[in-house]
Amino acid sequence: MQNKSKSKPTQAVLYLRISDKAQERRGSGLASQEATCREYARFHGYDIVEVFREVLTGGEQNRPVMLSLLAYLRKHKAEGRIVIIDDISRFARDVPGHWYLREQLKAAGGILESPRIEFRDDADSVFRENILASAAQHQRQKNAEQTKSRMRARVLNGYYVFQCPVGYVYRRVSGQGSVLTRSEPLASILTEALEGFASGRFATQVEVKRFLESHPEFPKDKASGEVHPQRVTDILTRPIYAGYVEAPRWNVSRRKGHHEALISLETFERIQRRLTEAAKAPYRKDLNADFALRGFVACADCGGALTACWSKSSTGKLHPYYLCHTRGCVSVRKSIPRARIEDEFEALLRSLQPSPSLSALAKAMFRSAWDQRKAQAEGTAAGLKREMKEVEAQTDRLLARIVETDNPAVVSAYEKKIVEFEGRKLLLAERLASSSRPHHAFEDVFELAMRFLSNPWNIWVSGQLPLRRMVLRLAFAERVPYRRGEGFSNAKTSLPFSILREVGMGEKVMARPTGIEPVFSP
Repeated sequence: MQNKSKSKPTQAVLYLRISDKAQERRGSGLASQEATCREYARFHGYDIVEVFREVLTGGEQNRPVMLSLLAYLRKHKAEGRIVIIDDISRFARDVPGHWYLREQLKAAGGILESPRIEFRDDADSVFRENILASAAQHQRQKNAEQTKSRMRARVLNGYYVFQCPVGYVYRRVSGQGSVLTRSEPLASILTEALEGFASGRFATQVEVKRFLESHPEFPKDKASGEVHPQRVTDILTRPIYAGYVEAPRWNVSRRKGHHEALISLETFERIQRRLTEAAKAPYRKDLNADFALRGFVACADCGGALTACWSKSSTGKLHPYYLCHTRGCVSVRKSIPRARIEDEFEALLRSLQPSPSLSALAKAMFRSAWDQRKAQAEGTAAGLKREMKEVEAQTDRLLARIVETDNPAVVSAYEKKIVEFEGRKLLLAERLASSSRPHHAFEDVFELAMRFLSNPWNIWVSGQLPLRRMVLRLAFAERVPYRRGEGFSNAKTSLPFSILREVGMGEKVMARPTGIEPVFSP
């Protein structure tokens, strides 16, 4: 410690730093540093005029609070300031950084002091200072290595160790430490978004983005209430939501995690395939409740999608119309009142409602199909087991080849293939687990499906745009053709409605009392 001289400043500032909040809990936090430095200042008769507190790793040279300290020193350079630190490791955590900051502080008019070391310019003092700075650097690097090693080991054991992803929270579990657990309602919102994109309910990432933005509970990235597009991409490409963890930068391949999945691995893989498909037409902002059928109704004359607009009459009143904009079409720019086309569409939806007797017959048919699928489950499971054994055998053969070769390019190719096989094994294991038993009872699944199949019109008249667009996607296999003056025709419904229609038509056919020979078309 230096002895005070008459020319030496008597005003001092404190610089206190911790790397993270955990140091506060361990008792080596800002408060304990401040107490030590204030005691040192009292002993030497210094008047503390400012305290600078920072929570940032010492490996960072560009520290905001340190920069503020240097600016303060430059402002009071004429009278000078004593800068008191608790320990040399609180100043910097590597040798180059230590001496860089020492020079910056000296140039700004600061005099560095500490209760634990005396800073001088003689050879022995500089040597001792170098040793302590080097020891601080070694400690920082060793801590980083140990932390990385512990985190990697946890990932190897199937635990997620990084920043908590949206939809989850960390909770302490006895014998396991911090484990990801579902955070509602965000987990359910994400499940719907992910499964919606996988199934095609959301045709593009923009639709997923707008779905997330429609939920007030979902955290937004901008004050305007928007979710950043990159965040949507990250959500769609993270295997954590399928119940798996990985750390490619630490050479940890994908493996089953100890947290609850929001979607299945098969759903996740389907999302990845959809992301690599050809880009779809972007979601249009003008697809609003004013024209719910825009894009889903086709012109029967040319096959192009009908657009829609508001038209102002001579009296200034606005009138809503649908119309065809395809050049060369006989119906181009010939408008159709919105009320007419939407009323006829509601009538079309009502026609999809099966009779009570048909619903009972459909239940019997679906029950028979359900039982057949259950019977097929054992065969499917056996096939999956055989495929898993084959994948394992292929992996073992590649491992044997790696041992026998010393060509780095060949080894890299083999390792890449092994990673693919391991991913395939995970997918097969999940399919095997899900194929062994139904996820729900038949009655629950059938009743849920029949609520929609029995009367999609009830959902349509709710007026909610997301529900209306769901009806359009689930009820029809493609755009519904509409011709001016004739209405809807040749609407191709989705498979469930097609089956019900065929069964309904069959109900009305009278069978002959004698045997029926099959008839084949030439």
